[in-house]
Amino acid sequence: MKFRMPIFASVLIAAFALANPVAAQTTLNVVTAGDQNMVDYVNNYLAPKFEQMNPGVKVRAVGTGPGDAGSQKIYEKLSAQQKANAAEWDIDVAVIHQLASATMVREKLLLPYRNEVSVGKMVSRDTAKNALGADVDGYVMPMFHSQIAFAYNPELIKAPPKSFVELNEWVKKNPKQFGYNGVKGGMSGVGFVTGWVSAYSGIGDKLEKGPYDPAQKVAIDKALVGLKEFNQYVVMTPGNAGTLDMLNRGEIAMGPVWVDMFYTWQSDGRMSPKMKLALPSPGLPGQPMYYVIPAKAAHAALAKKFIELAESPDVEAEGMGRQCNGYPGIDPQYVQSKLDQASWNKLFTDISPTDLSKYGRPFPLSPYFTDIVEGYERVVLK
Repeated sequence: MKFRMPIFASVLIAAFALANPVAAQTTLNVVTAGDQNMVDYVNNYLAPKFEQMNPGVKVRAVGTGPGDAGSQKIYEKLSAQQKANAAEWDIDVAVIHQLASATMVREKLLLPYRNEVSVGKMVSRDTAKNALGADVDGYVMPMFHSQIAFAYNPELIKAPPKSFVELNEWVKKNPKQFGYNGVKGGMSGVGFVTGWVSAYSGIGDKLEKGPYDPAQKVAIDKALVGLKEFNQYVVMTPGNAGTLDMLNRGEIAMGPVWVDMFYTWQSDGRMSPKMKLALPSPGLPGQPMYYVIPAKAAHAALAKKFIELAESPDVEAEGMGRQCNGYPGIDPQYVQSKLDQASWNKLFTDISPTDLSKYGRPFPLSPYFTDIVEGYERVVLK
């Protein structure tokens, strides 16, 4: 017997279909500054997880290029949409550097969302509130932290210097065993120089938090005079990779490196597994990259859910800790139980979470940063 649908039922179903069409796919647009590996991390790791949890949502990540220039492109895009009075902006989540975050907060381009996501309570480091002297509290979540530290050969150095003062004495007793790459060969060398100036100028907090005072060039130059003498006892390396390479070959015994780059070299077999890390007092700089949500993101609610996933302890442990060899954006204690002991030891045995919190410093404010680099060229290299 054929089943015949009553006419009124057919009309009812047709009306329901018109009122509730099949849900169209929603695209969550993620735009990230940084190298291609940042785009790959979102598209290949985060996106599949988020899409599985949110049927009907497609995550699309594109990159704008490395460094502050990449973040500048994101700023220009959002600023143009703001000036055009667009009701909705077509970036839902952005990953940017510190300098751009300060500008975007000041120009009201970002949504203050951190207190509206549960993972917001999992960050306590100062860089979640302060970006090169600018108040970004509530607007950013660190995706990860890159950190500069001293890498050293424990077969040659049993007890590494615990401070810049101790290092200054150590190089005189061990000439040409410390190497760094100045201010033109990569940011690990620049970070060492800013760390030295913070340690010896007496204005470390002012360099990081401001306000800017051009009269402080006197204190900066005085610290750099001491660095010029220090340089008589050290080796100048050809770059970030050059420092690691010379350390691995035994040409130097110690030098400043990027921690994630150090661990990647060890994972790839390019660096001896015996090499270790240390973070001296009063500290060396590092920098996060931030997850932010534009002020008029078309899918702000989904953007918050995406960041909830990306910053969750499980994802931070696997994504940042194991895959990227970097320090997690959230506080390490939330990640520890999610990492096997070997992975935890790799990240935190040499530099404990306490030392990272205490001695992991931000780079100086942009005008002080310029004063230090220009002062190095004027005072140290002349």
